[in-house]
Amino acid sequence: MSQVHLIDHPMIQHKLTIMRDKNTGSKDFRQLLEEISLLMGYEVTRDLPLEDVEIETPICPMVAKEVKGRKLAIVPILRAGLGMVDGLRTLVPVAKVGHIGLYRNEETHKPVVYYCKLPADIENRLVIVTDPMLATGGSACDAIAMLKERGCNNIRLMCLVAAPVGIEKVQAEHPDVDIYVAAIDKCLNENAYIVPGLGDAGDRIFGTK
Repeated sequence: MSQVHLIDHPMIQHKLTIMRDKNTGSKDFRQLLEEISLLMGYEVTRDLPLEDVEIETPICPMVAKEVKGRKLAIVPILRAGLGMVDGLRTLVPVAKVGHIGLYRNEETHKPVVYYCKLPADIENRLVIVTDPMLATGGSACDAIAMLKERGCNNIRLMCLVAAPVGIEKVQAEHPDVDIYVAAIDKCLNENAYIVPGLGDAGDRIFGTK
């Protein structure tokens, strides 16, 4: 079973509180999401392997540590997942970025992919899938399945706020994918919004509501 990592650092909780406030505008909402994504990125990448390298400081030679050849890819689920990319790229500037866009057919309830562009060597990378809200878990599960179809076997899901039902769905369908969240909220309402949540993340990021 995959692990759920609750990253509840005080600064993350503080910033998330401001994001939840309905009076917080799009500019501040975007900036706070980027900052939280950077902070969460430290934990998502905590176990990256290191190797010894020989360097020379202005004082003397030494053996130091650097990340051992682990290639990363960030794959946001469009459109809200885009808001988490810049924070992660600040932490890992060399990471490649792919994009997955999908929606569910209202009649069949099956995923419809409208966009998918991934790095050519995606199967050789540690893939961090980003989406601020893990509500029903449907989009996350579909995106992860698409990545696995393309040979990815090292995937992590990074979300801001999650509902228990969404976590359970991802764990059931993808027990090999660890989930990183900043908060686990109470439930979903009748419209499948997370309660208390923070509303529609995409609308609040891009000011479309």
